Amino acid sequence: MMNIAKTLLFALTLGMAAGAHAFDYQHIRNATAKISYGGATFLVDPYLAPKGSYAGFAGTVNSRQRNPLIDMQPKPDEVLRGVDAVIVTHTHDDHWDEAAQKALPKNIPVFVQNAGDAQTIRAQGFSDVRVLGKQTEFKGVKLSKTGGQHGTDAMYSMPLLAEMLGDAMGVVFQADNEKTLYIVGDTVWNEAVDAALLRYRPDVLVLNTGDAKLDGVPGGIIMGTADVAKAYTRLPQAHIITVHMDAVNHATVSSRDMRAFVRQNRFGDRVAVPREGQVLKY
Repeated sequence: MMNIAKTLLFALTLGMAAGAHAFDYQHIRNATAKISYGGATFLVDPYLAPKGSYAGFAGTVNSRQRNPLIDMQPKPDEVLRGVDAVIVTHTHDDHWDEAAQKALPKNIPVFVQNAGDAQTIRAQGFSDVRVLGKQTEFKGVKLSKTGGQHGTDAMYSMPLLAEMLGDAMGVVFQADNEKTLYIVGDTVWNEAVDAALLRYRPDVLVLNTGDAKLDGVPGGIIMGTADVAKAYTRLPQAHIITVHMDAVNHATVSSRDMRAFVRQNRFGDRVAVPREGQVLKY
């Protein structure tokens, strides 16, 4: 009987393993990612121009530097190969640049946060632009928009800054036999992030952690090292991917800084700081 029980347990284990799928997350540069998930391939926040193509962001720290600060690996043609759809969390230039607009086919599905961004991207010649909701389906993958805030409350109390910062969304990926993936997006940690964590309980979390800053204004407009520590504690089973570093002038945390922080705090078992082009499997 014991041998039979062991055999059944082994068979069940094999069956569970066979039914599970791993998804790939490839870090391209900045917040740009190529994600193969649930049988579909998504390109998130494409920022594809060569190094130094654009002026630095006005009104931010280090604005004399030209963006992107680093070259992209792999090359754009390779990044675009096999992509089924694009997700644009917001239309700031470091998430949806002119190079991407020129390189992408105009009939590719593009998912956006709201009607305003949809109108902008349709005006750029794209014919299949879709506003994300809750569990919007695409090729068997359920995509859900989450909220956030691209800066502090104090920043949004100033009309000019609020208009410049605008809105930005996060996105949750779900599919049968897949781990839940939550791309938090360009946001500080606020109650919208807490609500998404409680609702979706993600297995993998992508944080934009360059702690980008405006010139002369206290606080960051995206997350930083303290938020990585918070996520590590709040989500004891989740894997965390840190991105949005090195490539834009206003980031104040580099990937080198983040690796040192992860090492010093012994977070390396669950926190990844991928290099450009690196593929992570979950």
